[in-house]
Amino acid sequence: QVQLVESGGDLVQPGGSLRLSCAASGHGFSLYHMGWFRQAPGKEREFVAAITWTGESTKYADSVQGRFTISKDNANNVGNLQMSSLKPEDTGRYYCATGVKFSTDYDAYNYWGQGTQVTVSS
Repeated sequence: QVQLVESGGDLVQPGGSLRLSCAASGHGFSLYHMGWFRQAPGKEREFVAAITWTGESTKYADSVQGRFTISKDNANNVGNLQMSSLKPEDTGRYYCATGVKFSTDYDAYNYWGQGTQVTVSS
């Protein structure tokens, strides 16, 4: 079992930056792939970024490619999502997840946090 807690969400102006963190407890985090997803009101949860358990490979949604960077610190059981050049359409609740599959599909992930709210608005 892995427990995940996200933090770092905030209200930020367009063009700004935020760093989200995902703190893990329990067993196995270092061996799991990790993903970030987001959900805006009235919309389905969508893939944002994913990283392999070693950190060697990453995937990004086209909408965030070049602006977001995912990372994973196995020694400290924490994952991060660095977000820059934020846009209003980045607004949503951001969730981290871990699982045994390196995937863009949220069904592939076994453990989820409760999410942290990101609002991009002037």
